[in-house]
Amino acid sequence: TILSASGSGPATRTAHRPTGRARTRKLQLWPLSSSISVSLRVRSIGRDYKVYMRLAARRLTAKWFPKLRYTLEEESVSCDVENSRRSNMLDGTTNSSNGMDDFEGQLKNLFLEVRAKLEMGNKDDAVYLLQANFEAVKEQINAGFKGIEQAAILDTLALGYMGMGDFRTVEHLLNLLKDIVGDLHDDIPLMDSILMHMGSMYNTMGKFEEAICLYARGLRIIEQEFGTYSPFLITPLMGMAKALGFTGRVSEAVTLYHRAIDILENARGTENEDLVIPLSALGNLFISEGKATNAEDCFKRILDIYRKIYGEDNGKVGIAMCSLAHALCAKGNIHEAISMYKSGLQVIKDTKYMAVNDDLLEKMRTDLAELLHVAGREQEGRELLEECLLISEKHKGFEHPSSVTHLLNIAMSHSRSKNFAEAERLLRTCLHNMSRTVGQKNQSITVPMLHLAVTLYNLKRDEEAERLALEVVRIREDAFGKESLPVGEALDCLVSIQMRLGKDDNDVLATLKRVLNIQEKEMGFESEETLTTLKKVCGLAVAQVILVCKSYLHLIIDQLKSVLAQSVQN
Repeated sequence: TILSASGSGPATRTAHRPTGRARTRKLQLWPLSSSISVSLRVRSIGRDYKVYMRLAARRLTAKWFPKLRYTLEEESVSCDVENSRRSNMLDGTTNSSNGMDDFEGQLKNLFLEVRAKLEMGNKDDAVYLLQANFEAVKEQINAGFKGIEQAAILDTLALGYMGMGDFRTVEHLLNLLKDIVGDLHDDIPLMDSILMHMGSMYNTMGKFEEAICLYARGLRIIEQEFGTYSPFLITPLMGMAKALGFTGRVSEAVTLYHRAIDILENARGTENEDLVIPLSALGNLFISEGKATNAEDCFKRILDIYRKIYGEDNGKVGIAMCSLAHALCAKGNIHEAISMYKSGLQVIKDTKYMAVNDDLLEKMRTDLAELLHVAGREQEGRELLEECLLISEKHKGFEHPSSVTHLLNIAMSHSRSKNFAEAERLLRTCLHNMSRTVGQKNQSITVPMLHLAVTLYNLKRDEEAERLALEVVRIREDAFGKESLPVGEALDCLVSIQMRLGKDDNDVLATLKRVLNIQEKEMGFESEETLTTLKKVCGLAVAQVILVCKSYLHLIIDQLKSVLAQSVQN
């Protein structure tokens, strides 16, 4: 029996706190909390400093699939209610006894109840409900009951905690779950659905080898029951392909994506919208592997499918155009990509397909702004960034991370155009806003702080630049460790400042060697950054040798002059 907050149905006890019995559902993940993170790559003073933004919004429900490369998570297919086939609570079929039907109904209701509480912001109530059910199932497991019912409950609870972003608890539940399903036979009802969910959660947590094994087992179960061309295979194929791609087994991933595409084409035709999901995933994989032409073919086909189904004036067509623009950019067709981006964004605007402050639309505008800067059209790019900033400030507030990110990008745009005074003003505004929201010791504040140090360096205010760079190093050492890459980035910046300040060469060389050790460890011996730092180390070491030789040479000359002077006197 499942614990519920309402106590309705077969369940008896109520759990307005940790005691209620509930019904549960488990076969769909809801969107996780969105966040915006900013990371900084610093190479050396004198180069342009670029802020890489990742809109980390995870959209894991089926309705977000048409949003292509920006939000596509292939593992979300395995959590789509419509794609899970064994459970009668999903497709209305009956594959089990009435007792199992009732149990599935309770699982379904529990999941819905937890999700509803999270969506309303009642996280504490959701946690109480999940904890109550965990205590109940733990008692059963400790009593020796380790069957499919216990596995299904653990699966549901893990999905609930996944929705909260509590990965530590999820991992603990998955370890318990893995022990149970490892001893169960493949032909038990719900087994394939549980395996798909486990694979999806492991993918989300970055544990790809575990995900591959679980997806492979689920794939075998479905193949045995439905054959090798069943659309039910799409879920494990997509999840497994994604995991393979992340582990570097690209050719295997491509094969699985092609298999998923072939199955959908045979089942639903060559122009069916369902093809967008695997085509988009395959295109993204091709881009990550530098195969831009192959990626272009995938996104062109997506665009053709949407145009065939919806016509030219549809928001999905606009989004597909922006994804194709990304592939064109990867191919090197910068101006064609810019034109495609603009056309796509115009379609989205004209059709009012998305809210003006939608995170995805914000991401696409930012991508276009970055591309305009690459093409040397900095004023256009800056105007687009300013538009993003105005929208974000209006809808999210001046101190929202998104607003701070846009402000930071505008500052970098001014730095790129050598407008260092305006860049300084904007960066100080960033620091002020962030200090109010995250505090002065949070590692995220080091991003605008280090950019400000670079800007002050360019304004020939080296002492102030050095103080900021040293503070960045200290904060990042506390946050990431002394041998971390973020610390290496800050030290690299500090070295350039201190060299112009005329600091002791031995100290500068020691710092450079520290940067080199970090880069060799984190990036490899042959990375561009490592080789650049190695040249600096060698150059500074040679300069020191030359100085030593010069000093000895001057000493010898002085001694010779003295000897000659004495000889002349004699």
